[in-house]
Amino acid sequence: MTTSAPSSFHSASAAGHGHAVGIWLLVCAAMVLAMAVIGAITRLTESGLSIMEWAPLTGALPPLSDAEWQRIFEIYKQIPEYTEENAGMTLAEFKTIFWWEWIHRLWGRLIGVVFAVPFVWFLVTKRVARRLVPHLVAIFVLGGLQGGMGWYMVASGFADITDVSQYRLVAHLVLAVAIYAYLLWVAFLLLAPGPQAGADRRAASLRPGLAVFAALVVVAVASGGFVAGINAGFTYNTFPLMDGDLVPAGYGDLQPWLLNHFENVGAVQFNHRLLGVVTLALAAGLWLWSRRLTLSGPAARAVTLVFAMALAQFALGLSALLLVVPVWLGALHQGGALVLFGLGLWALYQLRPAGAG
Repeated sequence: MTTSAPSSFHSASAAGHGHAVGIWLLVCAAMVLAMAVIGAITRLTESGLSIMEWAPLTGALPPLSDAEWQRIFEIYKQIPEYTEENAGMTLAEFKTIFWWEWIHRLWGRLIGVVFAVPFVWFLVTKRVARRLVPHLVAIFVLGGLQGGMGWYMVASGFADITDVSQYRLVAHLVLAVAIYAYLLWVAFLLLAPGPQAGADRRAASLRPGLAVFAALVVVAVASGGFVAGINAGFTYNTFPLMDGDLVPAGYGDLQPWLLNHFENVGAVQFNHRLLGVVTLALAAGLWLWSRRLTLSGPAARAVTLVFAMALAQFALGLSALLLVVPVWLGALHQGGALVLFGLGLWALYQLRPAGAG
């Protein structure tokens, strides 16, 4: 087998600093994945509305006095989540949900610092290739937008509803996935060798299927956001039937019909189940097809890892459903979705055409 000519990204690596930049981006991607897990815990513990103030700088410090704790607790008591669901909550109970939301926001700030400080240093010391700078700037801008989207999401729960809007929740989640994907792809370009020309040209036939698979995982992640957003995982806790039916009764009750996919508990959960089954079936089909082809070692391993993780992710989802979504399992399921998506991107990278950048 032969390797392709290096891309402009690999040329940057040859200049001496691309490897360090790639490792830094992988660390940032891992922090985004961890953020998704923390976000899942925050949602499952219903902690997201416990901090009612947007203070990007001063908010990094938690309350440092009893008076400050009481002040923010009194603010929380004014929203529907408290009056309709948590009336009578003690200060000690409030602190439990406060800490999860505070950790969630603190981790977001840390991601910003871990990205921004090395970025400035790489720029000042001219350790980053010129062609890479627009990509890094774009990632930075997306990160800033994500912070704003997070507050926009939280603010939706201050007035008329007891939870954040599921639409804003999904937008926040999908934007996180986009940032995660961008970080991973640029890191792959910097760290991994150029694509190899396989002995079997039919190997390219896997690429469209893997692209569909990666897109399907993103759709499943968004679907899972709607499940979380309307607490759809706490009903119909059997499989494969839902209260004795394959398709739950009342699947299309809401009008207009499209609303069922976002606001109907039975329909939202059924859709998520279906996406899980289809995703697993596609992963299995791609793996079986790959066994008929002559792939490079890294490409073959990547496709196998995709299938193995798809099995694990389906098992996590099924277990979470049957056990009525314990917090730790729901968080693992969300983290597993991003791991699966990352592996899908890695397999796509390994199968891109020889000579591609």
